[in-house]
Amino acid sequence: MNQELSQAMSDQINKEYYSAFLYLSMANWCSAEGFKGASNWMYAQYQEELAHAQGLYQYMQMRSEPVNFKSIDDPSGSWDNLLDVFKKTLAHEQFVTESINNLASVAMRANDHAAYIFLQWYVTEQVEEEGNANDLIDKLTLAADNTNALLNIDDQLAARVFAAPVIPYLE
Repeated sequence: MNQELSQAMSDQINKEYYSAFLYLSMANWCSAEGFKGASNWMYAQYQEELAHAQGLYQYMQMRSEPVNFKSIDDPSGSWDNLLDVFKKTLAHEQFVTESINNLASVAMRANDHAAYIFLQWYVTEQVEEEGNANDLIDKLTLAADNTNALLNIDDQLAARVFAAPVIPYLE
């Protein structure tokens, strides 16, 4: 693996860990605001982001590449309401999508077909990530300030269960 790709993979691992802690921070906010279902959804998202980071890490280990860990920025934030939380979730996922796409482009330029194929799982995963956030934004927008509708959505979010992703090469 060339140096540029190796460093870009390390950078992505760090971004995935930041994402995990951002969602844990959002879970904490949701819980404090009484949205236990949304807190559960965000906690499952936290677990998923950890799995994404671990998948990239395991791939680097398979390739005998060192990983350069960096300090993770403080993910704490404040949100105006549940709709704001999911709008910020979508914005963050769009940032991650751009980062993953750039990483795949680095793999292509490096002519590293194995890395490029491995990263395709992450590319398609981002379609799901953005889609989920968009769906929830649509529901929360329709609910507006209707307490019953918000509680119904929160109940639906409580049903999410983390399932460890099956990432090719790492099965």
